[in-house]
Amino acid sequence: MTTEATQLFLGGGGVDYAEPQFLQLKYANRHGLIAGATGTGKTVSLQILAESFSNAGTPVFLSDVKGDLSGLAQPGSPEHKLHDKLIERAEKIGFADYGYDDFPVVFWDLFGEKGHPIRTTVTEMGPLLLARLLELNDTQEGVLNIAFRLAEDEGLALLDLKDLRALLVHVGEQAKELSLTYGNVSKASIGAIQRRLLVLDNQGATRFFGEPALELSDMIATTPDGRGRVNILAADRLMHNPRLYSTFLLWLLSELFETLPEVGDPDRPKFVFFFDEAHLLFDDAPKALVDKVEQVARLIRSKGVGVFFITQQPDDVPQDILAQLGNRVQHALRAFTPRDRKALKLAAETFRPNPRFKTDTAITEVGVGEALVSTLVKKGTPSVVERTLIRPPSSRLGPCDEEVRDRAMRRSPVGGLYDKTVDRESAFEMLRERAERRAREHEAAAEREEMERERERKTRGSGRRRSSRSDTMGEAVMKSVLRSAGSQLGRTVVRNLIRGLFR
Repeated sequence: MTTEATQLFLGGGGVDYAEPQFLQLKYANRHGLIAGATGTGKTVSLQILAESFSNAGTPVFLSDVKGDLSGLAQPGSPEHKLHDKLIERAEKIGFADYGYDDFPVVFWDLFGEKGHPIRTTVTEMGPLLLARLLELNDTQEGVLNIAFRLAEDEGLALLDLKDLRALLVHVGEQAKELSLTYGNVSKASIGAIQRRLLVLDNQGATRFFGEPALELSDMIATTPDGRGRVNILAADRLMHNPRLYSTFLLWLLSELFETLPEVGDPDRPKFVFFFDEAHLLFDDAPKALVDKVEQVARLIRSKGVGVFFITQQPDDVPQDILAQLGNRVQHALRAFTPRDRKALKLAAETFRPNPRFKTDTAITEVGVGEALVSTLVKKGTPSVVERTLIRPPSSRLGPCDEEVRDRAMRRSPVGGLYDKTVDRESAFEMLRERAERRAREHEAAAEREEMERERERKTRGSGRRRSSRSDTMGEAVMKSVLRSAGSQLGRTVVRNLIRGLFR
């Protein structure tokens, strides 16, 4: 493929198969779905789409849930155990241009271990997604909204989780006063939020909040030769916290929606976003969150962004969102339970029928690496569903070698931009300074009060001593005279008495 391509080759051809199947680039922003049971080839379908978009000049983002997709950074090899089968598949479907190649991969990792760290601020995450991440109830979410509003009103920057903790302490201390302006603030709810933040901290999610925050322009980029960069999120560890995983992907999708300008219907998408394990997003999701996803999916195509959901069952995706996914790659489904049979029927009904076979039967019969494909064609109408052999990938099947990852990290175009955390003044520091200033003011006021009391004590003490001696000069003179007279009289009496004894 070249940057002048107008369509992406998906597969097909060969005996008992339809003509080659293509995805039209001009309709790639109408979104898509890759579905199928575990082990039926969904990951390879995602891999060949990422390769094709990159070669067409469109950068992509995808999650590497099992570690297999890191192989995009390394070309396939004739020494691979599946080499012969890959060559046979390429010949069978008429893929004459097939060859091995690597792709311009940028590795990312929320934990900063297998790629560049990805960060956002608490403010950018917002109360809706943060409440989802913390699994808050309606009352606790209301208190969180009050905290965010207070931070906005008081100019408190919320960058990382310590900022949010400090803000919640501030809200708790001012609960009575804030309730009059913002609504009831329950200290019990604040305590519950703080406990959920502690759990999040123990899971290592604090690394996700802070600065420098991700600049989308570092993802939506091309190489000097015009190929789109392939942004791979290392998600094997992240999947241990499904709520953080799905919330992060939804945040990134929302950032794309809110940040990118309107571009209408471009000849090819500006960016393609693959949402793997999409069912995690909708499991127990509140209606407000589902409505948010539906809104983003409906409107983001005008920003030139295509979104592909990858999941096992089509009914993992709500109907209103599923209806917007025009490009479908359906791998095999199993019908072991009533729920499976219902999902199978739903999947079959979403395709435009092909008179040559029954869709619901074909879904259970397609083999590994084979799928039912329907894409948008002329005037954006869906094509008739076709059984298709998916083309083999040019990059390595399975994880790349560690030295390949290390080399990609050293040569990364964003190397050094996000590796070190920046901790500038924010709500934590501002609230601490306020507390310290109030403490200094209270201490100074206490000292002034003590000094005033001491002056009063001295004043009262000196007043009592003066009043015990005399109140006036006349009284002092009189007392002196009396004392003198008394002394003189006493001496006279004693003297006369002695004289009388000796006569």
